[in-house]
Amino acid sequence: MLSAAVRRLAGAGIETAQLDAQLLLAEAAKIDRATMFSRAVCLTPEIRAEFDAMVDRRANHEPIAYILGRREFYSLEFEVNRDVLIPRPQTETVVDAALEFIASQPEARVLDLCTGPGTIAVAIAANAPLATIVAADISPRALAVARGNAARNRVADRIEFVCADLFEPLDLGAHLGLFDIIVCNPPYVSRAEIASLAPDVRDFEPRSALDGGVDGLDFFRRIGPVVPLHLRLGGLLVLEVGYVQDDAVKEILASGGMRPGKIAKDLDGIVRVVTAQR
Repeated sequence: MLSAAVRRLAGAGIETAQLDAQLLLAEAAKIDRATMFSRAVCLTPEIRAEFDAMVDRRANHEPIAYILGRREFYSLEFEVNRDVLIPRPQTETVVDAALEFIASQPEARVLDLCTGPGTIAVAIAANAPLATIVAADISPRALAVARGNAARNRVADRIEFVCADLFEPLDLGAHLGLFDIIVCNPPYVSRAEIASLAPDVRDFEPRSALDGGVDGLDFFRRIGPVVPLHLRLGGLLVLEVGYVQDDAVKEILASGGMRPGKIAKDLDGIVRVVTAQR
């Protein structure tokens, strides 16, 4: 069954065909991959049918995270579905930068904009037990997923979830107030690039979490002029940015009165994070 699934997925252009087939069979059989290779597994008709259905979905380029319904991020497990962007390892660079700052201010008040499935907010909460966090997103469906992930990882009592368009609450709620640190992984893919994205991303992940406008910088332009109004003096802004966007983002922040700070590269050596201080 595995061999046939690998051939099918490889024929559909799935580069990780072998790994994906193993993950899907383990999921259908309700075991982990190690167990699958260490002992005999009884493949009932129900398991075979579920496995075949999942292979069909993957052959259609649906991301495996959506098929499994979960994704690991910062050594934590997160629920994901098509209402939220799938967490990427590159975004762990944002969490690293935030935690470095919070180490000197353990009781920091943190704002996570465009929280999506809550990955950044939950990862910070799990690793900074004295910090308090507000997580905002414009999508009520994304916030529902984020709330579930906070509960799953036992940090729900320290994260407040707000439906907001960046800094503006949409439910007539109170002003978000001032923060010691603001983190954000905004949409930053340029509109022209979206058509060339892999089908796994282009056809399945929410467009609103990807589309950064004509040049990918729309959200940075919205954030830049107003972020000083929401940061305490000496507070830090941590932004995830796209490929070769760092110089443009630093200029936007400087024009808004922020002092550009450090940059950080991801594991591929690409500048992934731009910071600035008030």
